[in-house]
Amino acid sequence: MGKDDYEKYEELLNLRYEIDGQLDDIKNNVDEDTYKRIQKLKKRLDKKHEYEPVNLQLREANAAIKVLSFYQRCLHAFQLDLEIDPGRLMGITDGIFGMVMTLLIFGLALPNLSILDAGDFSYAIQSLIPSVGLTVISFILIASFWIYNHEFFKLKTLNLPYLWFNIFFLIFISFIPFTTTLIGTYSDYILSAMIFGLNIFFVVISLTLMYWYANKRGFMENEVSIVEKRYTYKTFFIMMVLTAIIIILDFFSSSHFIYLYLLVPIISTFRDIEFKIKHKI
Repeated sequence: MGKDDYEKYEELLNLRYEIDGQLDDIKNNVDEDTYKRIQKLKKRLDKKHEYEPVNLQLREANAAIKVLSFYQRCLHAFQLDLEIDPGRLMGITDGIFGMVMTLLIFGLALPNLSILDAGDFSYAIQSLIPSVGLTVISFILIASFWIYNHEFFKLKTLNLPYLWFNIFFLIFISFIPFTTTLIGTYSDYILSAMIFGLNIFFVVISLTLMYWYANKRGFMENEVSIVEKRYTYKTFFIMMVLTAIIIILDFFSSSHFIYLYLLVPIISTFRDIEFKIKHKI
């Protein structure tokens, strides 16, 4: 083997070290499945390279470095912390929660009846009771999500992906007055209750994704212990399971099972008390 061949092999070895370094950096910034796919591709390329000339391996290694470098730059730019005070995000979130809660009450209206005496008025009020019950349920659910947002999300910084997670969370929250009105107007149709249930389910899913991503990127003001993470994830999981059960019950039985959502604040309160007593907080 000549001197030029040794130099080419040394250059190839250095390029492979550089590729491995880039892969390690990517590993810390992507999900596990994406990294596994990249690793499988690298193994196939390594096996393929065993039978190729050194010059061809060098060209492919240089091309791989260019692709990985571009991927790294895009990834870093996408996940770069934003110069936005998390307090401003919390402020607009509180504002939207307040508007949504207010819209729920504005959604209540007396039926379009001709009221001529006390009996007619009494009937009109009684006809409002189901809508009032649904409004109370929605109000309590929104209040519970507001509490979760303040209890579990104390941020020191954020980035663009987290910001969009939060925006989608607020979108699902903003749909609650509409889906509540949908049940009140079309209570005879089980599909209306299922749409409301799916709305709540997506709220919990988006809340869980926000918490997962904030922990992964280290956005929390204080380091979250494993015990606290388990408690939070378990709380969200219980909410998801409860919502799924209510949707199924609505579909196979009656839309009246929607009142089971009142268990949300009860379960949350007891879990919070149990957690604080157990861990002496």
